[in-house]
Amino acid sequence: MNIVFATASQLAQMIREQEISSVEVVNAYHEQIEKYNNKINAVITLDTDKAKQKAIEADAAIARGENWGALHGVPVTIKDTLATEGIRTTAGYPPLKDYVPLQDATTVARLRAAGAIIIGKTNLPKLAIDYQSNNPLFGRTNNPWGLDYTPGGSSGGSASAVAAGFSALDLGSDFGGSIRLPAHYCGVYGFMPTDGRVATTGHIPPLPGQPKYVRTMLRVGALARSVADLELCLSLIAGADNRQPEIPPVALDKPANKQLSELRIAWTYGYDFLPISQDTRLCIQDLINRLTDAGVNLTQSQPIDITWSQILTNYGILSFFELFASTLSIKDIFRGLQFALTNEFLTQTQTNYSSPFRRKTSRAFPPSLAKYKAILNDRDRAIVEMDCFIDPWDAWICPVSLSPAFPHCNLGQPIEVDGVKFPYLLACGGYTMPLNFTGNPVVVIPIGKTEFGLPIGVQIVGKRWQDLGILAIANQISQVVRTWDIQTYESKL
Repeated sequence: MNIVFATASQLAQMIREQEISSVEVVNAYHEQIEKYNNKINAVITLDTDKAKQKAIEADAAIARGENWGALHGVPVTIKDTLATEGIRTTAGYPPLKDYVPLQDATTVARLRAAGAIIIGKTNLPKLAIDYQSNNPLFGRTNNPWGLDYTPGGSSGGSASAVAAGFSALDLGSDFGGSIRLPAHYCGVYGFMPTDGRVATTGHIPPLPGQPKYVRTMLRVGALARSVADLELCLSLIAGADNRQPEIPPVALDKPANKQLSELRIAWTYGYDFLPISQDTRLCIQDLINRLTDAGVNLTQSQPIDITWSQILTNYGILSFFELFASTLSIKDIFRGLQFALTNEFLTQTQTNYSSPFRRKTSRAFPPSLAKYKAILNDRDRAIVEMDCFIDPWDAWICPVSLSPAFPHCNLGQPIEVDGVKFPYLLACGGYTMPLNFTGNPVVVIPIGKTEFGLPIGVQIVGKRWQDLGILAIANQISQVVRTWDIQTYESKL
Protein backbone atom coordinates (compact mmCIF):
# COMPACT_ATOMS: atom_id res chain seq x y z
CA MET A 1 0.00 0.00 0.00
CA ASN A 2 1.20 3.48 -0.89
CA ILE A 3 1.04 5.32 2.44
CA VAL A 4 -0.03 8.66 0.99
CA PHE A 5 -3.10 7.12 -0.68
CA ALA A 6 -4.27 5.18 2.37
CA THR A 7 -7.37 6.29 4.25
CA ALA A 8 -7.12 7.96 7.63
CA SER A 9 -8.77 4.93 9.24
CA GLN A 10 -6.21 2.58 7.68
CA LEU A 11 -3.32 4.77 8.82
CA ALA A 12 -4.69 5.00 12.35
CA GLN A 13 -4.97 1.21 12.59
CA MET A 14 -1.49 0.59 11.21
CA ILE A 15 0.05 3.14 13.59
CA ARG A 16 -1.87 1.66 16.51
CA GLU A 17 -0.70 -1.86 15.65
CA GLN A 18 2.86 -0.60 15.02
CA GLU A 19 2.87 -1.83 11.43
CA ILE A 20 4.06 1.64 10.52
CA SER A 21 5.21 4.62 12.54
CA SER A 22 3.67 8.06 12.67
CA VAL A 23 7.08 9.46 11.77
CA GLU A 24 7.11 7.40 8.56
CA VAL A 25 3.66 8.66 7.63
CA VAL A 26 4.48 12.31 8.30
CA ASN A 27 7.69 11.99 6.29
CA ALA A 28 5.85 10.32 3.39
CA TYR A 29 3.35 13.18 3.20
CA HIS A 30 6.08 15.79 3.37
CA GLU A 31 7.92 14.05 0.51
CA GLN A 32 4.73 13.92 -1.58
CA ILE A 33 4.03 17.59 -0.91
CA GLU A 34 7.60 18.59 -1.73
CA LYS A 35 7.46 16.60 -4.98
CA TYR A 36 4.10 17.74 -6.36
CA ASN A 37 2.73 20.74 -4.49
CA ASN A 38 4.61 23.19 -6.70
CA LYS A 39 2.33 22.09 -9.57
CA ILE A 40 -0.92 21.86 -7.61
CA ASN A 41 -0.48 24.53 -4.90
CA ALA A 42 -2.95 22.92 -2.48
CA VAL A 43 -0.90 23.23 0.73
CA ILE A 44 0.09 26.84 1.45
CA THR A 45 1.46 26.60 5.02
CA LEU A 46 3.47 23.70 6.45
CA ASP A 47 4.16 23.10 10.14
CA THR A 48 7.02 20.71 9.45
CA ASP A 49 9.09 20.82 12.63
CA LYS A 50 6.15 20.63 15.03
CA ALA A 51 4.50 17.86 13.00
CA LYS A 52 7.65 15.73 13.04
CA GLN A 53 8.13 16.29 16.77
CA LYS A 54 4.52 15.37 17.44
CA ALA A 55 4.95 12.20 15.36
CA ILE A 56 7.95 11.20 17.47
CA GLU A 57 5.85 11.71 20.60
CA ALA A 58 2.97 9.72 19.09
CA ASP A 59 5.22 6.75 18.37
CA ALA A 60 6.72 6.89 21.86
CA ALA A 61 3.22 6.93 23.35
CA ILE A 62 2.22 3.83 21.36
CA ALA A 63 5.36 2.06 22.56
CA ARG A 64 4.26 2.80 26.16
CA GLY A 65 0.81 1.38 25.48
CA GLU A 66 -0.91 4.80 25.34
CA ASN A 67 -3.61 5.72 22.84
CA TRP A 68 -4.41 9.39 22.25
CA GLY A 69 -7.59 8.66 20.31
CA ALA A 70 -9.07 7.51 17.02
CA LEU A 71 -6.57 9.50 14.92
CA HIS A 72 -3.47 8.82 17.03
CA GLY A 73 -0.46 9.95 14.99
CA VAL A 74 -2.40 10.50 11.74
CA PRO A 75 -1.40 13.64 9.77
CA VAL A 76 -4.25 15.88 8.59
CA THR A 77 -4.58 19.23 6.85
CA ILE A 78 -6.92 22.10 7.68
CA LYS A 79 -8.60 24.61 5.36
CA ASP A 80 -7.08 28.03 5.93
CA THR A 81 -10.41 29.47 7.11
CA LEU A 82 -10.19 27.54 10.40
CA ALA A 83 -8.07 28.89 13.24
CA THR A 84 -5.04 26.78 14.18
CA GLU A 85 -3.17 27.67 17.35
CA GLY A 86 0.44 28.51 16.54
CA ILE A 87 -0.05 28.06 12.77
CA ARG A 88 -0.65 30.93 10.37
CA THR A 89 -4.33 31.32 9.42
CA THR A 90 -5.03 33.82 6.63
CA ALA A 91 -8.28 32.91 4.83
CA GLY A 92 -6.38 34.12 1.75
CA TYR A 93 -6.97 37.71 2.92
CA PRO A 94 -3.95 40.07 2.75
CA PRO A 95 -4.64 41.88 6.07
CA LEU A 96 -4.34 38.44 7.78
CA LYS A 97 -1.11 37.39 6.06
CA ASP A 98 0.77 37.21 9.40
CA TYR A 99 -2.15 36.24 11.65
CA VAL A 100 -1.31 33.38 14.04
CA PRO A 101 -4.26 32.43 16.27
CA LEU A 102 -3.83 31.86 19.99
CA GLN A 103 -6.63 29.27 20.04
CA ASP A 104 -7.81 26.49 17.75
CA ALA A 105 -11.20 26.47 16.10
CA THR A 106 -13.41 24.08 18.06
CA THR A 107 -13.32 21.41 15.36
CA VAL A 108 -9.54 21.66 15.01
CA ALA A 109 -9.13 21.27 18.77
CA ARG A 110 -11.29 18.15 18.69
CA LEU A 111 -9.18 16.56 15.96
CA ARG A 112 -6.02 17.31 17.94
CA ALA A 113 -7.64 15.81 21.04
CA ALA A 114 -8.24 12.62 19.03
CA GLY A 115 -4.52 12.38 18.29
CA ALA A 116 -4.40 13.97 14.83
CA ILE A 117 -1.23 15.80 13.76
CA ILE A 118 -1.75 18.98 11.75
CA ILE A 119 0.86 19.11 9.02
CA GLY A 120 -0.41 22.17 7.16
CA LYS A 121 -3.12 24.49 5.88
CA THR A 122 -4.83 24.29 2.50
CA ASN A 123 -5.63 26.97 -0.05
CA LEU A 124 -8.92 28.73 -0.82
CA PRO A 125 -10.33 31.89 -2.44
CA LYS A 126 -10.09 35.16 -0.52
CA LEU A 127 -12.36 34.92 2.53
CA ALA A 128 -13.78 31.70 1.04
CA ILE A 129 -16.03 33.58 -1.39
CA ASP A 130 -15.70 31.87 -4.77
CA TYR A 131 -16.19 28.51 -6.47
CA GLN A 132 -12.52 28.47 -7.48
CA SER A 133 -9.47 28.65 -5.22
CA ASN A 134 -7.30 31.66 -5.96
CA ASN A 135 -6.25 34.51 -3.66
CA PRO A 136 -3.77 37.41 -3.58
CA LEU A 137 -1.51 35.76 -0.98
CA PHE A 138 -0.90 32.29 -2.39
CA GLY A 139 -2.23 32.25 -5.92
CA ARG A 140 -4.20 29.56 -7.67
CA THR A 141 -4.79 25.92 -6.76
CA ASN A 142 -4.99 23.44 -9.65
CA ASN A 143 -6.99 20.24 -10.00
CA PRO A 144 -4.70 17.19 -9.68
CA TRP A 145 -6.63 15.40 -12.46
CA GLY A 146 -5.92 18.24 -14.90
CA LEU A 147 -3.81 21.23 -13.94
CA ASP A 148 -5.63 23.56 -16.33
CA TYR A 149 -8.89 22.87 -14.46
CA THR A 150 -10.23 24.28 -11.22
CA PRO A 151 -10.46 22.07 -8.12
CA GLY A 152 -13.51 24.10 -7.10
CA GLY A 153 -13.95 26.27 -4.07
CA SER A 154 -13.92 27.35 -1.51
CA SER A 155 -12.37 24.15 -0.09
CA GLY A 156 -10.44 23.62 -3.31
CA GLY A 157 -7.08 23.24 -1.60
CA SER A 158 -8.65 20.71 0.75
CA ALA A 159 -9.97 18.47 -2.04
CA SER A 160 -6.80 18.81 -4.11
CA ALA A 161 -4.65 17.87 -1.12
CA VAL A 162 -6.63 14.70 -0.45
CA ALA A 163 -6.75 13.75 -4.15
CA ALA A 164 -3.01 14.30 -4.65
CA GLY A 165 -1.92 12.32 -1.60
CA PHE A 166 -0.90 15.31 0.52
CA SER A 167 -3.34 14.44 3.31
CA ALA A 168 -5.66 11.59 4.30
CA LEU A 169 -8.24 13.94 5.81
CA ASP A 170 -8.92 17.65 5.55
CA LEU A 171 -11.28 19.80 7.57
CA GLY A 172 -13.21 22.17 5.31
CA SER A 173 -16.29 24.37 5.36
CA ASP A 174 -19.39 24.79 3.20
CA PHE A 175 -21.66 27.83 2.81
CA GLY A 176 -22.97 27.16 -0.70
CA GLY A 177 -21.20 24.03 -1.94
CA SER A 178 -17.66 24.69 -0.72
CA ILE A 179 -17.04 21.10 0.41
CA ARG A 180 -19.27 19.31 -2.07
CA LEU A 181 -18.20 21.00 -5.29
CA PRO A 182 -14.44 20.43 -4.72
CA ALA A 183 -15.12 16.79 -3.72
CA HIS A 184 -17.03 16.34 -6.99
CA TYR A 185 -14.39 18.09 -9.10
CA CYS A 186 -11.44 16.24 -7.51
CA GLY A 187 -12.90 12.74 -7.10
CA VAL A 188 -12.84 12.53 -3.31
CA TYR A 189 -15.49 12.10 -0.62
CA GLY A 190 -17.05 15.08 1.14
CA PHE A 191 -19.61 15.62 3.89
CA MET A 192 -21.68 18.63 4.90
CA PRO A 193 -23.46 17.92 8.22
CA THR A 194 -26.88 19.12 9.30
CA ASP A 195 -26.94 22.86 9.91
CA GLY A 196 -26.22 23.31 13.64
CA ARG A 197 -24.71 19.85 14.16
CA VAL A 198 -21.06 20.96 14.20
CA ALA A 199 -19.61 24.14 15.75
CA THR A 200 -18.22 26.75 13.40
CA THR A 201 -16.35 28.62 16.16
CA GLY A 202 -12.98 29.82 14.91
CA HIS A 203 -14.03 30.04 11.27
CA ILE A 204 -13.13 33.06 9.12
CA PRO A 205 -15.34 34.90 8.24
CA PRO A 206 -16.10 36.60 10.52
CA LEU A 207 -12.71 38.25 10.82
CA PRO A 208 -10.80 37.75 14.08
CA GLY A 209 -12.17 40.03 16.79
CA GLN A 210 -15.44 40.71 15.00
CA PRO A 211 -18.79 39.59 16.46
CA LYS A 212 -20.18 36.37 15.04
CA TYR A 213 -22.45 37.39 12.18
CA VAL A 214 -22.63 34.26 10.01
CA ARG A 215 -25.34 32.36 11.88
CA THR A 216 -27.04 30.22 9.25
CA MET A 217 -26.06 27.92 6.37
CA LEU A 218 -22.31 27.68 7.19
CA ARG A 219 -21.14 24.14 8.03
CA VAL A 220 -17.79 22.60 8.93
CA GLY A 221 -17.19 19.11 7.56
CA ALA A 222 -14.57 16.79 6.11
CA LEU A 223 -13.02 15.77 2.81
CA ALA A 224 -11.48 12.32 2.79
CA ARG A 225 -10.63 9.16 0.87
CA SER A 226 -13.60 7.12 2.09
CA VAL A 227 -17.07 7.47 3.58
CA ALA A 228 -15.78 5.65 6.67
CA ASP A 229 -13.34 8.51 7.26
CA LEU A 230 -16.15 11.07 6.93
CA GLU A 231 -18.11 9.16 9.57
CA LEU A 232 -15.06 8.96 11.85
CA CYS A 233 -14.42 12.69 11.52
CA LEU A 234 -18.05 13.57 12.28
CA SER A 235 -18.00 11.44 15.42
CA LEU A 236 -15.00 13.46 16.62
CA ILE A 237 -16.07 17.02 15.77
CA ALA A 238 -19.85 16.99 16.38
CA GLY A 239 -21.48 18.14 19.59
CA ALA A 240 -22.24 21.10 21.82
CA ASP A 241 -19.67 23.86 22.17
CA ASN A 242 -19.49 26.27 25.10
CA ARG A 243 -18.04 28.87 22.71
CA GLN A 244 -21.12 28.58 20.47
CA PRO A 245 -24.19 28.02 22.66
CA GLU A 246 -26.65 27.62 19.77
CA ILE A 247 -25.15 24.19 18.92
CA PRO A 248 -27.60 21.79 20.60
CA PRO A 249 -26.35 18.99 22.89
CA VAL A 250 -27.96 16.37 20.64
CA ALA A 251 -26.32 12.95 20.41
CA LEU A 252 -25.52 11.57 16.97
CA ASP A 253 -28.23 9.34 15.56
CA LYS A 254 -27.96 5.56 15.43
CA PRO A 255 -28.43 4.57 11.79
CA ALA A 256 -30.90 1.83 10.91
CA ASN A 257 -29.11 -1.33 9.82
CA LYS A 258 -30.82 -1.72 6.45
CA GLN A 259 -29.72 -3.95 3.60
CA LEU A 260 -29.50 -2.46 0.12
CA SER A 261 -32.74 -4.19 -0.88
CA GLU A 262 -34.53 -2.46 2.01
CA LEU A 263 -33.51 1.05 0.99
CA ARG A 264 -36.02 3.43 -0.62
CA ILE A 265 -34.15 6.11 -2.54
CA ALA A 266 -35.44 8.98 -4.64
CA TRP A 267 -33.24 10.37 -7.39
CA THR A 268 -33.21 13.01 -10.11
CA TYR A 269 -31.14 14.13 -13.07
CA GLY A 270 -31.78 17.67 -11.86
CA TYR A 271 -34.08 20.64 -12.23
CA ASP A 272 -35.66 21.17 -15.64
CA PHE A 273 -34.46 24.77 -15.80
CA LEU A 274 -30.86 23.81 -14.95
CA PRO A 275 -29.76 20.87 -17.13
CA ILE A 276 -26.65 18.83 -16.41
CA SER A 277 -23.93 17.86 -18.88
CA GLN A 278 -24.29 14.68 -20.91
CA ASP A 279 -21.30 12.99 -19.22
CA THR A 280 -22.76 13.77 -15.79
CA ARG A 281 -26.12 12.35 -16.88
CA LEU A 282 -24.47 9.14 -18.14
CA CYS A 283 -22.62 8.66 -14.85
CA ILE A 284 -25.83 9.14 -12.84
CA GLN A 285 -27.65 6.69 -15.11
CA ASP A 286 -24.87 4.14 -14.62
CA LEU A 287 -25.17 4.58 -10.85
CA ILE A 288 -28.93 4.08 -10.97
CA ASN A 289 -28.50 0.94 -13.07
CA ARG A 290 -26.01 -0.48 -10.60
CA LEU A 291 -28.23 0.29 -7.62
CA THR A 292 -31.21 -1.26 -9.40
CA ASP A 293 -29.18 -4.41 -10.06
CA ALA A 294 -28.26 -4.44 -6.35
CA GLY A 295 -31.96 -4.50 -5.41
CA VAL A 296 -32.41 -0.91 -4.24
CA ASN A 297 -35.96 0.48 -4.48
CA LEU A 298 -35.49 3.59 -6.63
CA THR A 299 -37.97 6.26 -7.73
CA GLN A 300 -37.19 9.21 -9.98
CA SER A 301 -38.56 12.16 -8.01
CA GLN A 302 -37.92 15.62 -6.61
CA PRO A 303 -39.88 17.94 -4.31
CA ILE A 304 -43.04 19.19 -6.03
CA ASP A 305 -43.77 21.87 -3.42
CA ILE A 306 -40.37 23.52 -3.81
CA THR A 307 -39.72 26.03 -6.57
CA TRP A 308 -35.96 25.65 -7.00
CA SER A 309 -35.46 28.95 -8.76
CA GLN A 310 -37.17 30.69 -5.82
CA ILE A 311 -34.98 28.77 -3.36
CA LEU A 312 -31.93 30.03 -5.24
CA THR A 313 -33.24 33.58 -5.11
CA ASN A 314 -33.83 33.27 -1.38
CA TYR A 315 -30.41 31.71 -0.84
CA GLY A 316 -28.81 34.69 -2.57
CA ILE A 317 -30.71 37.15 -0.37
CA LEU A 318 -29.90 35.31 2.87
CA SER A 319 -26.24 34.88 1.97
CA PHE A 320 -25.99 38.63 1.34
CA PHE A 321 -27.37 39.32 4.82
CA GLU A 322 -25.16 36.71 6.51
CA LEU A 323 -21.89 37.54 4.77
CA PHE A 324 -22.14 41.27 4.13
CA ALA A 325 -25.09 43.23 5.52
CA SER A 326 -24.99 41.74 9.02
CA THR A 327 -21.70 43.48 9.78
CA LEU A 328 -23.41 46.88 9.48
CA SER A 329 -20.26 47.99 7.64
CA ILE A 330 -20.72 50.22 4.61
CA LYS A 331 -17.56 48.70 3.16
CA ASP A 332 -18.89 45.15 3.49
CA ILE A 333 -22.30 46.07 2.09
CA PHE A 334 -20.51 47.65 -0.89
CA ARG A 335 -18.44 44.47 -1.33
CA GLY A 336 -21.63 42.42 -1.39
CA LEU A 337 -23.23 44.71 -3.95
CA GLN A 338 -20.08 44.67 -6.07
CA PHE A 339 -19.98 40.84 -6.00
CA ALA A 340 -23.65 40.61 -7.00
CA LEU A 341 -23.45 43.25 -9.72
CA THR A 342 -20.32 41.72 -11.27
CA ASN A 343 -22.02 38.34 -11.59
CA GLU A 344 -25.30 39.79 -12.82
CA PHE A 345 -23.64 42.06 -15.39
CA LEU A 346 -21.83 39.08 -16.90
CA THR A 347 -25.02 37.01 -16.76
CA GLN A 348 -26.99 39.63 -18.67
CA THR A 349 -24.33 40.46 -21.26
CA GLN A 350 -22.69 37.07 -21.95
CA THR A 351 -25.51 34.51 -21.60
CA ASN A 352 -29.11 34.26 -22.71
CA TYR A 353 -30.02 32.73 -19.38
CA SER A 354 -32.35 34.41 -16.91
CA SER A 355 -30.66 34.09 -13.52
CA PRO A 356 -32.84 33.64 -10.41
CA PHE A 357 -30.52 36.04 -8.58
CA ARG A 358 -31.91 38.92 -10.66
CA ARG A 359 -35.38 38.55 -9.16
CA LYS A 360 -36.82 40.73 -6.43
CA THR A 361 -33.52 42.35 -5.44
CA SER A 362 -35.59 44.92 -3.53
CA ARG A 363 -36.01 42.19 -0.90
CA ALA A 364 -32.34 42.66 -0.03
CA PHE A 365 -31.48 46.26 -0.97
CA PRO A 366 -31.37 48.42 1.00
CA PRO A 367 -30.79 45.94 3.85
CA SER A 368 -32.99 46.09 6.94
CA LEU A 369 -33.82 43.95 9.96
CA ALA A 370 -37.35 43.44 8.64
CA LYS A 371 -36.02 42.06 5.36
CA TYR A 372 -33.64 39.75 7.22
CA LYS A 373 -36.49 38.38 9.34
CA ALA A 374 -38.65 37.92 6.24
CA ILE A 375 -36.02 35.81 4.47
CA LEU A 376 -35.56 33.69 7.61
CA ASN A 377 -39.31 33.01 7.53
CA ASP A 378 -38.97 31.92 3.91
CA ARG A 379 -36.18 29.61 4.95
CA ASP A 380 -38.37 28.02 7.64
CA ARG A 381 -40.99 27.22 5.01
CA ALA A 382 -38.40 25.71 2.68
CA ILE A 383 -37.06 23.50 5.47
CA VAL A 384 -40.55 22.16 6.19
CA GLU A 385 -41.17 21.52 2.48
CA MET A 386 -37.91 19.59 2.14
CA ASP A 387 -38.61 17.64 5.35
CA CYS A 388 -42.01 16.61 3.96
CA PHE A 389 -40.52 15.53 0.63
CA ILE A 390 -37.70 13.43 2.02
CA ASP A 391 -39.66 11.84 4.87
CA PRO A 392 -40.78 8.72 2.91
CA TRP A 393 -37.29 8.11 1.55
CA ASP A 394 -34.03 6.94 3.06
CA ALA A 395 -32.06 9.31 0.81
CA TRP A 396 -32.29 11.52 -2.24
CA ILE A 397 -29.64 11.41 -4.99
CA CYS A 398 -29.09 14.50 -7.15
CA PRO A 399 -26.26 16.16 -9.15
CA VAL A 400 -23.53 18.21 -7.50
CA SER A 401 -23.27 20.74 -10.32
CA LEU A 402 -24.05 21.16 -13.99
CA SER A 403 -20.75 19.66 -15.12
CA PRO A 404 -17.37 18.24 -14.10
CA ALA A 405 -14.51 20.65 -13.36
CA PHE A 406 -14.14 23.52 -15.84
CA PRO A 407 -10.95 25.29 -16.97
CA HIS A 408 -9.69 28.12 -14.75
CA CYS A 409 -11.49 31.37 -15.46
CA ASN A 410 -12.30 34.73 -13.91
CA LEU A 411 -14.86 35.03 -11.14
CA GLY A 412 -18.31 35.52 -12.67
CA GLN A 413 -17.36 34.41 -16.18
CA PRO A 414 -20.12 32.28 -17.74
CA ILE A 415 -19.43 28.53 -17.74
CA GLU A 416 -19.97 26.57 -20.93
CA VAL A 417 -21.78 23.25 -20.50
CA ASP A 418 -22.25 21.15 -23.67
CA GLY A 419 -22.02 24.28 -25.82
CA VAL A 420 -24.42 26.41 -23.76
CA LYS A 421 -23.22 29.25 -21.52
CA PHE A 422 -24.65 29.39 -18.00
CA PRO A 423 -24.23 32.04 -15.30
CA TYR A 424 -21.17 31.35 -13.14
CA LEU A 425 -22.96 31.04 -9.80
CA LEU A 426 -25.63 28.71 -11.16
CA ALA A 427 -23.23 26.50 -13.12
CA CYS A 428 -21.19 25.99 -9.95
CA GLY A 429 -23.68 26.18 -7.09
CA GLY A 430 -27.12 25.71 -8.58
CA TYR A 431 -27.45 22.24 -7.06
CA THR A 432 -25.59 22.90 -3.81
CA MET A 433 -26.85 26.27 -2.57
CA PRO A 434 -30.46 25.09 -2.02
CA LEU A 435 -29.29 22.41 0.42
CA ASN A 436 -27.46 24.98 2.53
CA PHE A 437 -30.75 26.86 2.62
CA THR A 438 -32.76 23.79 3.75
CA GLY A 439 -30.19 22.59 6.29
CA ASN A 440 -29.90 18.95 5.16
CA PRO A 441 -26.82 16.75 5.62
CA VAL A 442 -25.22 15.78 2.30
CA VAL A 443 -22.54 13.27 1.30
CA VAL A 444 -20.69 13.51 -2.02
CA ILE A 445 -19.17 10.35 -3.44
CA PRO A 446 -17.29 9.89 -6.75
CA ILE A 447 -19.20 7.74 -9.26
CA GLY A 448 -17.20 7.98 -12.47
CA LYS A 449 -15.06 10.04 -14.83
CA THR A 450 -15.33 11.82 -18.14
CA GLU A 451 -13.54 10.51 -21.22
CA PHE A 452 -10.79 13.02 -20.37
CA GLY A 453 -10.37 11.62 -16.86
CA LEU A 454 -12.13 14.35 -14.87
CA PRO A 455 -14.07 13.01 -11.86
CA ILE A 456 -17.86 13.14 -11.47
CA GLY A 457 -19.73 12.75 -8.18
CA VAL A 458 -23.28 12.89 -6.82
CA GLN A 459 -24.94 14.38 -3.77
CA ILE A 460 -26.63 11.92 -1.42
CA VAL A 461 -29.05 14.00 0.64
CA GLY A 462 -30.34 12.89 4.05
CA LYS A 463 -32.94 13.93 6.58
CA ARG A 464 -31.94 16.67 9.00
CA TRP A 465 -30.22 15.36 12.16
CA GLN A 466 -29.80 11.89 10.66
CA ASP A 467 -26.16 12.43 9.74
CA LEU A 468 -24.82 9.00 10.59
CA GLY A 469 -27.79 7.48 8.81
CA ILE A 470 -27.03 9.19 5.51
CA LEU A 471 -23.32 8.39 5.87
CA ALA A 472 -24.18 4.70 6.35
CA ILE A 473 -26.33 4.76 3.20
CA ALA A 474 -23.62 6.60 1.26
CA ASN A 475 -21.13 3.95 2.34
CA GLN A 476 -23.39 1.20 0.98
CA ILE A 477 -23.88 3.07 -2.28
CA SER A 478 -20.14 3.65 -2.64
CA GLN A 479 -19.57 -0.12 -2.44
CA VAL A 480 -21.86 -0.61 -5.44
CA VAL A 481 -20.03 1.94 -7.58
CA ARG A 482 -17.16 0.58 -9.63
CA THR A 483 -13.82 0.72 -7.85
CA TRP A 484 -12.73 4.33 -8.01
CA ASP A 485 -9.41 4.60 -9.79
CA ILE A 486 -7.19 6.58 -7.42
CA GLN A 487 -4.00 6.73 -9.39
CA THR A 488 -0.72 7.96 -8.00
CA TYR A 489 0.60 11.19 -9.38
CA GLU A 490 4.01 9.74 -10.17
CA SER A 491 2.28 8.43 -13.31
CA LYS A 492 -0.31 11.21 -13.63
CA LEU A 493 2.11 14.13 -13.54
